[in-house]
Amino acid sequence: MQTFVQIITKIIDFFYRPFGRYIPQQLFRYAVCGGGNLILDWILYFIVYNFIIGHELIYINFFHNSFCFTPHILSFLIVFPITLITGFWLNKHITFTQSSLQGYKQLYRYILVVIVNILINYFGLKLCVDIFGLYPTPSKMIITIITVVISFFCQKYFSFRE
Repeated sequence: MQTFVQIITKIIDFFYRPFGRYIPQQLFRYAVCGGGNLILDWILYFIVYNFIIGHELIYINFFHNSFCFTPHILSFLIVFPITLITGFWLNKHITFTQSSLQGYKQLYRYILVVIVNILINYFGLKLCVDIFGLYPTPSKMIITIITVVISFFCQKYFSFRE
């Protein structure tokens, strides 16, 4: 696995060279890993939604209770844990390699930051769209920029602190 980490790191660092004067290497690695994980999320979501779940409501029985899931929500629930793990792995092994915290503490803190980001997205969209009357797509773009900045600093100084 160490070789795989080294290969990914060397590829990212190769593309970092032109940007070296403008942004710190750790921030560049964070952006590339986050962007790669985002693309993985989109691809997996597309596959799960269109080819595994389909476009039908899904009913799941759980302890004598029946739950109905829309296909887009169930697809999210299937894909989210996968990209949560890949995002954590990339951050731990590529971006924030100097942390001395134990892995389970890093994972716990990483999950807390992800939960905070989900809440910021939810309440941010409610605020921008429902209260301020802004269009959803630009609102989501603004909120994404905010959450990426917050997430970087939370991951750096909380989840993977040195």
